[in-house]
Amino acid sequence: MSRILVLTAHRFPDESRINKALIEALRPLPNVTVHELMRAYPDYQIDVAREQELLQNHDAVVMLFPFYWYSSPAILSEWQDAVLTHGFAYGSEGTQLHGKPLQLVVTTGGNQQAYTAEGYNRYPVEDLLRPFHAMANLTGMDYLPPHLVQGVFDMSDERLAQEAARVVALLKKE
Repeated sequence: MSRILVLTAHRFPDESRINKALIEALRPLPNVTVHELMRAYPDYQIDVAREQELLQNHDAVVMLFPFYWYSSPAILSEWQDAVLTHGFAYGSEGTQLHGKPLQLVVTTGGNQQAYTAEGYNRYPVEDLLRPFHAMANLTGMDYLPPHLVQGVFDMSDERLAQEAARVVALLKKE
């Protein structure tokens, strides 16, 4: 069974109904380490050695976050800047992540229609996530199709439970 590191990034983790539910659904899985970046680093002072060790000790990486301004929350960007260093994650000596699957689990306030050429946001979420695909390419990771949980602003409790079950099933396949 693969060891999966789930990096969660939310500016206000206690206020997130959706992301909190997804995290709580994943936490009991025996092969999953849920790592809440804002709780670990509220001051954004990333412990690079600790984070690189976590990456080395896991077989797959999941980044779970709400879609903020067509990207991830700042803590995840800071994590990438600090942790994915030359000589560790890329470059001729930077092979620590080679072959590890990278799965994005992204929540959006807008529904699927909002992220179409005709929709409010004009672009599919998958297109807007291309920088993550480029990061995976540079680091030698296997970029998996993003798992999207969309339309969360008016999501019922029943649908939220279904979405959480889908995310659990997705990780159980890893």
